[in-house]
Amino acid sequence: MPSTSSSRLMKRGALVVLEGVDRSGKSTQCKMLKDTLNNQGHSVELFRFPERSTAIGKVIADYLAKKCELDDHAVHLLFSANRWELMPDLKKHIENGTTVIVDRYAYSGAAFTAAKPGFSLDWCKQADVGLPRPDLVLFLTLTPEQAARRGGFGDERYEQTDFQKRVAANYSKLSGEDNWKMIDADKDIDTLHTELTQLITSTIAATKSSGLGTLWTPASDCSGSPVKEKTRLGQEEALV
Repeated sequence: MPSTSSSRLMKRGALVVLEGVDRSGKSTQCKMLKDTLNNQGHSVELFRFPERSTAIGKVIADYLAKKCELDDHAVHLLFSANRWELMPDLKKHIENGTTVIVDRYAYSGAAFTAAKPGFSLDWCKQADVGLPRPDLVLFLTLTPEQAARRGGFGDERYEQTDFQKRVAANYSKLSGEDNWKMIDADKDIDTLHTELTQLITSTIAATKSSGLGTLWTPASDCSGSPVKEKTRLGQEEALV
């Protein structure tokens, strides 16, 4: 059995998020990155949000496929709840030294809901306060017009060019955090993949001995423990 001191020295995995407007190539790159990094000897798992296999995820899937209608506030909280329900598993992987690549995260939740009338980015962020903070956010930049020319655009509820423009504007407001890197996605798949692989490999090496932070809290201690959010809204919604 490992000693307590050995356990403390265990190197954690990195938390890497890919974000971008719809059809920017995130899902394709996430799958390729998992395979490439595993083949290089890294331990890597892939998460995707929304995770449509859970009970909450199935409701979201029906909503996105336009099979049901829900209040926009309720939908936003369902997306957040879908992230929270998978956090124990995600954090366990990271603590055990596995790097987790995530296809969409809380940034998507905030950017998409705030693109709807009557919603502010500040309100939209509250339900996800305290989630693990990514070590690296790779934002794949692609204009809504470029995305609309890619196959499958328009199949789901939010795939409308004007809406995607508002989403892109919200992403721009969120991108000021120091863990973000803007990546031009208007290039061939292999060239983009090589660029992303190099950035993630560097992040894995740089974060092995550091604590995992918490998202959108006033501060986070080095162990990654959440700092209590003082707003009533944030406290209540984090429990959804």
